[in-house]
Amino acid sequence: MLLWFVVIYLVISIGIGLYAATRVHSARDYIVAGRNLPFYVVLAMVFATWFGAETVLGISATFLEEGFRGLISDPLGASLCLVLFGLIFARPLYRMNLLTLGDFFRIRYNRQTELVLSICIVLSYLGWVGAQMTALGLVFNVLSADVVSTTQGVLIGAGVVLVYTLFGGMWSVAMTTFVQMIVIVLGLAYVTWIAGDMAGGVGQVIAHASAAGKFEWLPQLDALDMLAWIAALFTMMLGSIPQQDVFQRVNASKNERVAVWGTTLGGVSYFFFAAIPLFLAYTAMLIDPAMVARLMEQDSQLILPTLIVNYMPFAAQVVFFGALLSVIMSTASGTLLAPAVTFSENVLKGFWKDMSDRQLLLATRITVVVFAGLVTLYAVSSDESIHGMVENAYRITLAGAFVPLVAGLFWSRANNLGATLSIVLGLATWLLFEMFVPEGDIEPQLYGLIASALGMLIGGLLGAPNARPPHGGHGHAAAGTHHVASR
Repeated sequence: MLLWFVVIYLVISIGIGLYAATRVHSARDYIVAGRNLPFYVVLAMVFATWFGAETVLGISATFLEEGFRGLISDPLGASLCLVLFGLIFARPLYRMNLLTLGDFFRIRYNRQTELVLSICIVLSYLGWVGAQMTALGLVFNVLSADVVSTTQGVLIGAGVVLVYTLFGGMWSVAMTTFVQMIVIVLGLAYVTWIAGDMAGGVGQVIAHASAAGKFEWLPQLDALDMLAWIAALFTMMLGSIPQQDVFQRVNASKNERVAVWGTTLGGVSYFFFAAIPLFLAYTAMLIDPAMVARLMEQDSQLILPTLIVNYMPFAAQVVFFGALLSVIMSTASGTLLAPAVTFSENVLKGFWKDMSDRQLLLATRITVVVFAGLVTLYAVSSDESIHGMVENAYRITLAGAFVPLVAGLFWSRANNLGATLSIVLGLATWLLFEMFVPEGDIEPQLYGLIASALGMLIGGLLGAPNARPPHGGHGHAAAGTHHVASR
């Protein structure tokens, strides 16, 4: 019966997504929803896209194992990323009226920078979308009592997300995400209230977690420990800034004010609401410590679903799994669309000079299908945890794309030489340390970030500065237009 309720919910989600597809008449509609989304929808998209499988299943399991110290990257780093993007990056990027971050790299630097960094951005999404597909597999496996294997669940979930993302693009993401956010907030709040009572009350749960040292989050007064803490924070906080999904939500806003505050408040909302799955997971420690101990050795990501199935009334089970599917699908749809748009707009279109708007729309949809297949394969074949997949996703963008974005926006001497040196030194340093010192005291991507900054500084000081485009006037001035000549 529970599985049938889930199936009905999935069908409703597909229906909403397909209805949203009726609003798609051009590539611009598909990619940025006609730049017409109001504040409450942008906030919902920012919150629900980042409140994904890693938040409910991943970081809650990490919290049980490591406490707050294991959550420096997410939710702390992830929330700070969204706040920083909203307050610092949203306004100048929104004024440029672009479709993708790759467009910025082309206009600010050159085609080569656009191509390399766009590929880096696309690759970074393998881990994030793969984590959502893995979570869908876990959910279907638990709901079916092992009748549906995790692999089969991944395939089913990927198919559902693909259908409504393929046809409706950002309009489908916006409409389904708004509905899903309501289900997420109400559903998880209701289930947490029940679980708190079963565990002896909110105060009892918090006191027990505090006594167990789960709330310690600051690094020790040791240089290596502090560097490791900073690396974990920076990977998500800064590595997530040069990402198409965040930019796409900013760019789909109906005005600049919505772009800034929808993103900023979405980040604040994410930080505070991320405490709900942590509390819910810890109640399991008090309700059934034997079950928690067993699943910690087997697969800690199953603790929450197992708690709900074994101890919650049927209504709470329906609400929880509805909320969980909302969490996963809202993130999966948005993060599936972002790399597909980047590839078609900034990689493919550069080699197809006279691509029309209709052809760009078709190419983007084909890329959505191909990328869905790749991330599904990655999810099926990877043995990485959900939290680990997401954490590792941003290493490449931190090492290669963050510095060129920041310098391009805020340093007048940023130039092609600086961008080239920044990318080459950043990525090469990261890869060398990743290959030869992967388990060092300092994360490899932090070395890459430092090398990238040095490369930009050297190139900026030695080379002639590029002409900076004004914050506005460039990019897609009207639906479906594109500055092919700038390539």
